[in-house]
Amino acid sequence: MPPTNPGRRRALTDAAIDLLAAAGVHGLTHRAVEKAAELPPGTASNYFRSREALLVAAAERIVELHLADMDQAAQQHKTAAAPPASATELVVDLLTESLLVAATTLRTRYLAIFELRLEAVRRPVLASALAGLQDSSTRFTAGHHAELGLPIPRERIPALLALYGGALFTLVTAPPESISKDVVQGVAHTIVHGALR
Repeated sequence: MPPTNPGRRRALTDAAIDLLAAAGVHGLTHRAVEKAAELPPGTASNYFRSREALLVAAAERIVELHLADMDQAAQQHKTAAAPPASATELVVDLLTESLLVAATTLRTRYLAIFELRLEAVRRPVLASALAGLQDSSTRFTAGHHAELGLPIPRERIPALLALYGGALFTLVTAPPESISKDVVQGVAHTIVHGALR
């Protein structure tokens, strides 16, 4: 029977996410995860029998964290102060905030996501674990726009997300010192005006 200590499992998956960002998929081993999580040898293999199981667990943890972040963002936007002058300006502000946080505060997580996405091309089980990211982002974006009263047609959301994903990759993989709010806001402005024109 597999171990059931959720705190220890979380420590292992969080360490796996950090390792994916720092050392890539090839640097992710059971021993490296145990060392990073400061747990005894053999702990990771007790929870995750194979390297693929460890990768899937890291992906599932990322999806869990991503969903929690989306819920928190929605709550913050509901209680925000004065709205911008226009719907377009509001979308630019939302994208700027999201991209800036992803490229700075959550950079490690997004580097790990990109590593996992590339590996998922060759591992269907990993692709399945990550499918929730795209699906939940599409649903969240449509629902969030509706709650905020934004007149964005649902059929434009995939294009908006595709442009966002490309910008996200570019910003997260750029040197951290090159990221500023002005740079990110310029990118967000281009995305919104390109996708919603």
